[in-house]
Amino acid sequence: MPRYILPLVFFLMFTLPLAAVAGDSSPAYNFLNLPSSTTAYGLGGINITNISDDINNIDQNPALLGPEIESQVGINYMRYIGESNFAGIKYGKAAGEHSAWAVGIQYLNYGEIKAADSQGNITGSFSPKDVLFNGIYSRDINDRWRGGINLKFAYSNYEQYSAMAIATDIGVNYYDPDRDLSFSIVAANLGGQIKRFNDSYDRLPIDLRIGWAQSFSGLPIRFSITAWNLTKWKLPYYETGDGIESNELKQKESFSTNLFRHLIFGAEFIPSDNLSICLGYNYKTRTDMSTYNRNFISGFSLGAQLKVKAFGVGVAIAQPHTGATTIMLNLSANISQFIY
Repeated sequence: MPRYILPLVFFLMFTLPLAAVAGDSSPAYNFLNLPSSTTAYGLGGINITNISDDINNIDQNPALLGPEIESQVGINYMRYIGESNFAGIKYGKAAGEHSAWAVGIQYLNYGEIKAADSQGNITGSFSPKDVLFNGIYSRDINDRWRGGINLKFAYSNYEQYSAMAIATDIGVNYYDPDRDLSFSIVAANLGGQIKRFNDSYDRLPIDLRIGWAQSFSGLPIRFSITAWNLTKWKLPYYETGDGIESNELKQKESFSTNLFRHLIFGAEFIPSDNLSICLGYNYKTRTDMSTYNRNFISGFSLGAQLKVKAFGVGVAIAQPHTGATTIMLNLSANISQFIY
C-alpha cells in the first residue's frame, strides 16, 4: 500500500463518524468560521490548502503550521459588516525539526445594539462580543504528509447572557513541492457548549472540508477548490429577484445550486516569493445575499500579500452587497531575526 494512503485512511476513520452526527448549528457560533487570514479571505473566505510561511494562515487548517513558522507573530484586523470589528494575535514556534506549536486569541465586537424589553420599549444598549482562545500543534507524518490539531475555547457575551464552548479542528495536509500540489482534509469545530446562554443547547457549526490547490506548467498561478459544509447536501436559499420586500420569496434547491454552494474557487498569482495576489469566488455568499441589494461583485473577494525581509503585510477586501464593504489587514514578523 502506498505510504500516503495510511494517513488519509486513519484520518477519515476518526473524523467521518464525528462529522456525521452534526446537526444544524446555532448562529451564535458562526464566528468560528470567520477567517483571520487575508490570503484565505481573498481566496473566498475558506481555504485549507494554502502553503506558505505566514502564521496568519494556520487557523484554516492546523496542518498548515510547521517548523518553517519559527518564532513568528501575526496580527489581524477586520472591519466587518455594520459596526463589527474583529482583531487578533498569534504566536508560533518550531518544536524540533518536525513539529511546531502556536497560540492565539481573537476578539470579535459587533458594535452597539439597542436593548428592549418584551414590550419593545428601549431600555438602553449593549455591545455583543465573542472571544476565542486557541492552541495549535502539528507534526510531520512523513516527508509529504503533516497532521495538526487546533483546540479552541470560545466565550460569548450578549447583553446579560453568556456562554462558553470548546471546539477542536483536526486536519491533514499532503504537499508535493515538485508539482506544487496541496491536498487537505479538515474536520472543523468538533465539540460543544460547556455553558449555555439559557435552557436551550446551541450546536457548534461542525463541518467536514476538503481542499485542493495546484499550479500548472510553470505558470505563477495556483488554482484552488475548497469543498465545505459537507455534513449535509441540501443548502437551499431564497431569493426575490430584485430585492423588493413585497416580492414572493422563491426557494432555490436544484442539484447545481446545492453543488456550487458547497464549493469555493480561488486563484493566486505569485510572481515572486515575496508577493502574491489572490482572487476568490464564493457562490454561497452571493446567493445568501440574493434577498439584499447585492451588486455584481457579490461573492468575489480580492487580496494581496507582500513580504519584505522579516516582515509581511496583507490586505483583503470584499463587498457582499452594496451596503457592506469588508476589509481585512494582516501583519506578521519573524522575531527570531531580531533576537538571535
